Amino acid sequence: MMLDYTVIWENLPLYFSGVLVTLKVLLISLFFGLLLAIPLALMRVSRSPLINFPAWLYTYVIRGTPMLVQLFLIYFGLAQFEAVRQSVFWPYLSSATFCACMAFAINTSAYSAELLAGSLKATSAGEIEAGKAMGMSRITLFRRILLPSAMRRVLPQYSNEVLMMMQTTSLASIVTLIDITGAARTVNARYYLPFEAYITAAIFYLVLTFLLTRLFKLAERRWLAYLAPRKH
Repeated sequence: MMLDYTVIWENLPLYFSGVLVTLKVLLISLFFGLLLAIPLALMRVSRSPLINFPAWLYTYVIRGTPMLVQLFLIYFGLAQFEAVRQSVFWPYLSSATFCACMAFAINTSAYSAELLAGSLKATSAGEIEAGKAMGMSRITLFRRILLPSAMRRVLPQYSNEVLMMMQTTSLASIVTLIDITGAARTVNARYYLPFEAYITAAIFYLVLTFLLTRLFKLAERRWLAYLAPRKH
C-alpha cells in the first residue's frame, strides 16, 4: 500500500491552525484549573470535616467520571434546560471553546488539587517551624512558605498532568473545535486517508509532548536544584 502525503503537505496550514487551537484550549484550561486547584488543595489539607469533605467530594466525583462524559454534560446537557438558554450565561455556554475549556479546567483542577494537597502534606516540619519562629500568621505561612514550597516539589507530577491534559484536549474535536485531532478528522473526511491524516496528528502531538517535557525539565532544574544530591 502506497501512502499519499501530498494531501497532508497541502493541508499543513490546517494542522498548524489546529496546533494553535490545542495550545489555546490547553493553556486556558490549565490556568483556570490551577486557579481552582489551589483553594481546593488548601481545603483538602484542612482538619475540619466541614471544609475538607466538600473538596474531597468534588475531587472524588470529577476523578471518578470520564472526561468525555463531563464534556458532554456541559456542552450538550446544559443546553436542554430552558433556564440555561434564557440566562445571561448562554452566549458563553453555547460556545464550543468555552465549554471545552470549562470541562477541561474542572477536570484538571481535581487532579491538580490532589497532587498539590499531597505535596502540602509532605512539607517538612522544619519549614513550618521556621515560619512560625519568624512570627508569620497562618495566611502568611501558606502564602510565603507552604504554597511556594509545595508547588515546586509537585512539578514532576504536575508535568505528567499537563501532558495528559494536552492529549485530553483531542476530545475538543468532538464538540466541533478544529484542533490537531479535528484537523485530522477534516482531512480524513475530505480525502479518505485515515492513516496519513492521523499519523500526522500523532507526530504533532509527539512534538508538543517533547517541547513540554523539555520545558518542565528546565523548570525542575531551576526550582528543584536544592533537592538534588550534592556532589562531594
